[in-house]
Amino acid sequence: MNGLDVGKLREDFPILKKKINGKELIYFDNAATTQKPTQVIDGIKYFYENLNANPLRSIHTLAEKSTKAYIDAKEKIAKFINADSPDEIIFTKNTTESINLVSFSLRFKPGDRVATTMMEHHSNILPWLRLKPYGINVDLVDTDENLELDYSYYERLPDDIKLVTLTHESNVSGTINDVEKVVKLTHEKGALVLIDGAQSVPHMKVDVKKIDCDFLAFSGHKMLGPMGIGVLYIKGGIAEKMNPFLTGGEMIKSVRLDNVIYADPPALFEAGTQNVEGAYGLGLAVDYLSKIGMDNIEAHEKELTEYALKKMSSLDNVEVYSGKSRNFGAIISFEVKGLHPHDVAYLLDREGIAVRSGFHCAQPFIEQKLKQHGTARASFYLYNTHEEIDRFIEALKTMNKKRS
Repeated sequence: MNGLDVGKLREDFPILKKKINGKELIYFDNAATTQKPTQVIDGIKYFYENLNANPLRSIHTLAEKSTKAYIDAKEKIAKFINADSPDEIIFTKNTTESINLVSFSLRFKPGDRVATTMMEHHSNILPWLRLKPYGINVDLVDTDENLELDYSYYERLPDDIKLVTLTHESNVSGTINDVEKVVKLTHEKGALVLIDGAQSVPHMKVDVKKIDCDFLAFSGHKMLGPMGIGVLYIKGGIAEKMNPFLTGGEMIKSVRLDNVIYADPPALFEAGTQNVEGAYGLGLAVDYLSKIGMDNIEAHEKELTEYALKKMSSLDNVEVYSGKSRNFGAIISFEVKGLHPHDVAYLLDREGIAVRSGFHCAQPFIEQKLKQHGTARASFYLYNTHEEIDRFIEALKTMNKKRS
């Protein structure tokens, strides 16, 4: 057993006391978004009641307090992922915007090559496919029968490779990729690496120095923070070689009609008024996760996932598509044979159990690798319990019984 006092921890999450269809809520849709503790909910209210002003602009008291809150949040996040400086932290809306920022801002030229993978979320495929009409080559690295990456591709990277991008953890199979190996091989070719950390940063200790990635993208709402706030880490020295993504207020040093001088990063990539209360709330979420300890969270989720996989494997009418790789996270994609994934999700919802169903924004992976037209997906987090999994299994058994 790990060191988490889950019962005590659950008291911090008001929504977990909610009943759905007369049943106590079981929230297994954490890969889509996570629930929020009172520390974050009350903190955002505190921000609006005590700190609300536009940061980095005015010199009055509220603006200075708001600026401090904004900068403090960057410092917390930099420490959380072991970045060298808060100046390496760019605030965005979410992982999707972070990846698009890199896609639009890196200086590609015709003949450059980008490599992504078959297991990616659409957010890490579409920004690169849009470059193809401009003469950029795009490779999609395949996966094997265990839904692991074909690492031989990285061992023989093409000479024209400019950027390698991959998810740290698949949002469908839960496969955790060996990003350190990929980074090492890519850097030997002189190319850059972007890691999609949407499913890893909330669930395990992610150290950008240890990984040595050039970019790391992740979302606040998947790690107890508010929606509408995301992060892009850019290793020092790289941002200065990139173009601005958006133009407008606060991303400039001087504007004259015949001469515009842009600000240095990170301000270069943060045009306009930012989601300051979101940044503040994300900082509070980072405080919460840090106090619990990411190693404790990872151990708890590993225990839950192995328990659920063992239980699900005993159900004759359930096919599981996760847990095949050597290293996997707290995501289980599955089907109940004979039922559409949306029907499975609906029937589970009748029991108060929330899961995701559909393509999970990873249609090529599900159609071409799993040979499915969607799956149901259960995903766990620090507040989930073995008892909830038992209720989930009983609900699946009931579906099976109804079809026998």
